[in-house]
Amino acid sequence: MNITRGFTGRPRAHDPGLPPGQYDARDEWPVLSAEVTPDLAPEDWTFRIDGLVAEPRTWDWEQAHALPAAAYEGDIHCVTGWSKFGVTFGGVSLDAFLDQVRPLPSATHVVAYAHTGYTTNLPLADVTGGRAWIAWEYGGEPLPAEHGGPARLLVPHLYFWKSAKWIAGLRLLDHDEPGFWEGNGYHARGNPWEEQRYSGD
Repeated sequence: MNITRGFTGRPRAHDPGLPPGQYDARDEWPVLSAEVTPDLAPEDWTFRIDGLVAEPRTWDWEQAHALPAAAYEGDIHCVTGWSKFGVTFGGVSLDAFLDQVRPLPSATHVVAYAHTGYTTNLPLADVTGGRAWIAWEYGGEPLPAEHGGPARLLVPHLYFWKSAKWIAGLRLLDHDEPGFWEGNGYHARGNPWEEQRYSGD
């Protein structure tokens, strides 16, 4: 299993490494959702990548789990102000999925969409190169439904609204296309270290 260390900043012994405007949630993990938590069983879950790719593809639960396992150990940051240090997610690197569909040279952005209809936009560079995962475990246990289980997108170097819960797929584009929160005033990228919370930040 590949483990990627998080972007944790300076040593925690001297500085907790909180991005501006954040607080340490410690053992708490607030539940924040734009939609009602779906009743989605693993056997009903699918993940698709299409758009500007050479070979669009859909994976079911078993096919996704057959890809090389990978984990993220590090920190996560929510735009509402909380951060959690030293979390562990298990799943598969998004690179493993993208390798199979082969993005076209013209692809620059993705729209991630959930089984609920939620969407969020990201530059392709923010979900490649070992920076994003499809995660179905948290702390060694199945990811709870209220936190996006059976599987969610994980893009931990950006604010957590970019890590779409109940992930259903990615559509690759040659332009940026705002998702749900971005169309309602949130920042197009959402870098916590630059405090990109809202449009214009």
